[in-house]
Amino acid sequence: MPIYEYKCQNCSRIFENFQPLTDEVIGECIYCGAPAKRIISGKVGVVFKGSGFYVTDYKKKEEKPERTEKNENK
Repeated sequence: MPIYEYKCQNCSRIFENFQPLTDEVIGECIYCGAPAKRIISGKVGVVFKGSGFYVTDYKKKEEKPERTEKNENK
Protein backbone atom coordinates (compact mmCIF):
# COMPACT_ATOMS: atom_id res chain seq x y z
CA MET A 1 0.00 0.00 0.00
CA PRO A 2 1.34 3.44 -0.87
CA ILE A 3 1.77 6.39 1.45
CA TYR A 4 0.08 9.54 0.15
CA GLU A 5 0.97 13.08 1.20
CA TYR A 6 -1.65 15.75 1.64
CA LYS A 7 -1.34 19.49 2.20
CA CYS A 8 -3.93 21.52 4.04
CA GLN A 9 -5.17 24.58 2.15
CA ASN A 10 -5.80 26.45 5.41
CA CYS A 11 -2.95 25.70 7.85
CA SER A 12 -0.44 24.52 5.16
CA ARG A 13 0.49 21.45 7.18
CA ILE A 14 1.64 18.40 5.26
CA PHE A 15 0.55 15.00 6.51
CA GLU A 16 0.78 11.43 5.27
CA ASN A 17 -1.84 8.73 4.94
CA PHE A 18 -1.11 5.03 4.41
CA GLN A 19 -3.99 3.78 2.27
CA PRO A 20 -4.79 1.32 -0.53
CA LEU A 21 -4.99 2.47 -4.13
CA THR A 22 -8.74 1.84 -4.16
CA ASP A 23 -9.51 4.23 -1.26
CA GLU A 24 -10.99 7.66 -1.92
CA VAL A 25 -8.79 10.75 -1.64
CA ILE A 26 -8.94 12.33 1.82
CA GLY A 27 -10.73 15.65 1.51
CA GLU A 28 -9.96 17.32 4.83
CA CYS A 29 -6.98 18.13 7.01
CA ILE A 30 -6.48 15.82 9.99
CA TYR A 31 -5.36 18.82 12.10
CA CYS A 32 -7.91 21.56 11.44
CA GLY A 33 -10.60 19.94 9.25
CA ALA A 34 -10.13 22.38 6.36
CA PRO A 35 -9.93 21.13 2.74
CA ALA A 36 -6.72 19.28 1.86
CA LYS A 37 -5.20 18.28 -1.47
CA ARG A 38 -3.08 15.29 -2.28
CA ILE A 39 0.39 16.35 -3.37
CA ILE A 40 3.08 14.59 -5.37
CA SER A 41 5.95 13.53 -3.17
CA GLY A 42 9.54 13.64 -4.33
CA LYS A 43 10.81 11.25 -1.68
CA VAL A 44 10.14 7.80 -3.02
CA GLY A 45 12.03 4.83 -1.69
CA VAL A 46 12.15 1.57 -3.56
CA VAL A 47 13.28 -1.60 -1.83
CA PHE A 48 14.00 -4.73 -3.85
CA LYS A 49 13.72 -7.91 -1.84
CA GLY A 50 14.47 -11.45 -2.88
CA SER A 51 16.83 -12.91 -5.39
CA GLY A 52 17.27 -11.62 -8.91
CA PHE A 53 18.08 -8.00 -8.17
CA TYR A 54 21.86 -8.17 -8.15
CA VAL A 55 24.32 -8.03 -11.02
CA THR A 56 25.76 -11.38 -10.04
CA ASP A 57 22.38 -13.11 -10.29
CA TYR A 58 22.12 -12.60 -14.04
CA LYS A 59 25.79 -12.54 -14.90
CA LYS A 60 26.68 -15.02 -17.61
CA LYS A 61 28.98 -17.73 -16.42
CA GLU A 62 32.27 -17.93 -18.21
CA GLU A 63 32.63 -21.07 -20.23
CA LYS A 64 35.72 -23.05 -19.42
CA PRO A 65 37.46 -24.79 -22.31
CA GLU A 66 36.85 -28.50 -22.39
CA ARG A 67 39.74 -30.68 -21.37
CA THR A 68 41.06 -32.86 -24.13
CA GLU A 69 44.01 -35.17 -24.38
CA LYS A 70 45.88 -32.58 -26.41
CA ASN A 71 45.56 -29.98 -23.61
CA GLU A 72 46.75 -32.47 -20.98
CA ASN A 73 49.95 -33.35 -22.85
CA LYS A 74 51.17 -29.75 -23.07
